[in-house]
Amino acid sequence: MTFARVALLAAALVAVAVVSPFSSAGSERVALSVAIDGAIGPASTRQLEEALDVAVRRDAAVLILQLDTPGGLVTSMREMIADILASPVPVIGYVAPAGAHAASAGTYILYATHIAAMAPGTNLGAATPVEIGGLPSLPGGEKDNGPAKDEKDATGRPAGDAMMAKVTNDAVALIRSLAELRGRNGDWGEKAVREAASLSANAALQEHVIDFVARDTTELLQLADGRTIDVAGRKVVLATKGLPVETLEPGWFIRLLAIITDPNTAIILMLVGVYGIIFEATSPGAVAPGVIGTICLVLGLYALNLLPINYTGLALMLLGIAFLVIEAFNPTVVLGLGGVAAFLFGAAMLLRVEAPGFAMSWAVIGPAAALTLGLALLTGTYVWAARRNPPRVGGEAMRGLPAEILDWQGGEGHVLAQGERWRAKADEPVAPGDSVEVTGISDLVLTVRRRDAARKGAKQ
Repeated sequence: MTFARVALLAAALVAVAVVSPFSSAGSERVALSVAIDGAIGPASTRQLEEALDVAVRRDAAVLILQLDTPGGLVTSMREMIADILASPVPVIGYVAPAGAHAASAGTYILYATHIAAMAPGTNLGAATPVEIGGLPSLPGGEKDNGPAKDEKDATGRPAGDAMMAKVTNDAVALIRSLAELRGRNGDWGEKAVREAASLSANAALQEHVIDFVARDTTELLQLADGRTIDVAGRKVVLATKGLPVETLEPGWFIRLLAIITDPNTAIILMLVGVYGIIFEATSPGAVAPGVIGTICLVLGLYALNLLPINYTGLALMLLGIAFLVIEAFNPTVVLGLGGVAAFLFGAAMLLRVEAPGFAMSWAVIGPAAALTLGLALLTGTYVWAARRNPPRVGGEAMRGLPAEILDWQGGEGHVLAQGERWRAKADEPVAPGDSVEVTGISDLVLTVRRRDAARKGAKQ
C-alpha cells in the first residue's frame, strides 16, 4: 500500500510538471510576426494564410505583417487582402527594416491592414498597374511604352487606352475602398496608382497614409496599444504594450513554392521532366531518369497552374518540345527549326501579365532552347549514322575479324578469334602462328584466309 501511494504521488507530480508549462504558455498572449520578403506570389499568399491560421489557433493578440516587397502578382495580392479583411486577429502592417519598401502590390496590402506603420528609412507607393497583356504600359504621359499616339482602335480611341483605363480605374477603386475602410488618405492612394507616386516614412505619416513610424517591433507594439480598430465587423481595443513577439518562419513547402513558382524555374523543370521520361522510354530499366523526370514534370506543371499563364503559350512550348523530340529520332531540318521557333514564341507569350519577380528571362529561355536543339541534333546525328551503317549480327558480325592460327592440319584446324577458340577451314595453305581473316561462318566453323591475300585482293 505504501509503495502504491508513493507511485501515485510521483505520477501526480509528474503530470503537474508536464501540464503546467503548457497551460501557462497557452494562457499567455503573444504577438506573432511573419515576414513577406520578396515578390508577392503564390508562396506569399500561402505564407500569410498559414500565419493567420496559427494566430487564430493560438488566440494571438496581433499578427505583425512585416513587408519588404517590390510588388508582384495582382491575383496573389487580392487573395492576401481578402485574408486580411476576413481575419478575426488584428493585422499590423509594418514596412521594415530600414531600407525596405512596400511598392506596387505592397502598397495595397499595407492599406488593407488594421494598423499601418513604417520604419525610418523605408518607402511605399508606385502602385500603377504597369503590365497589360504582358506588354509594358504606363498610363498617359510621354513615358508611355504602349502603342503610338496616332494608332487608333475600332472606337477611334488611341490603341490600348481603353484597356489601360479599365485596369487603372479598377486599381483606383480598390485602393480607395481600402482607404475608406481603414480611414486613410484615399486621394494619395489614387495618386500612387495614376501617377506612380511614392512616399518616405515621415511623408507617409504626414499624408495620413500610415498610423505611425516605429523603429522596431517593441516601439510598434507600444504605439499600437490602446487604439480602437474594426476587426471583422467588431470594435477591438488593442492591448499590445510589452507583448512578447514570436516570429513565424516559412515551412519547407512555402520555400519550395517560392522557388518553383518562378516561371523560368518552372520551364526548366518541365524540360528536365520531358527529357527524363524520354530517356527512360528509350532505355528501359534505368529507373532514375524516369522517376526524376516525372517529379520535375509534375512540379513544373503545378507551378504553372498557380501562375496567370496563357495556355496558348504553354501549348506552343509543349508543341516545340514535341517537334524537337521527333527531330531527335527522325532527323529533319524543318522539325528542328520549327520546334525552336514554337518554343521561343510560346515562352514570349506564356505569362498573361508580368510583375516583379514573375517575368520570363531570355537569359534562361534562350540557352534552354539552344541546349534542347543541341541535344536533338546530337541524338539525330547518332540515329542517322546508325541508319546508314546498320548493325551486323551473327555471321555478319564475324566477317572481317582478325584471327590467329593455333593448330592446323590439312585444310582444317583451330583459330583464336575475339578471345575464343574456333574450328576453322581455309582454301589455301596456312600454318600455326599465321595471321588470318574471317571470311565467313557456317555451322560454327569459320572460313579464313591469309590477311596479306585479303589486302592483295582489295588492291586489285
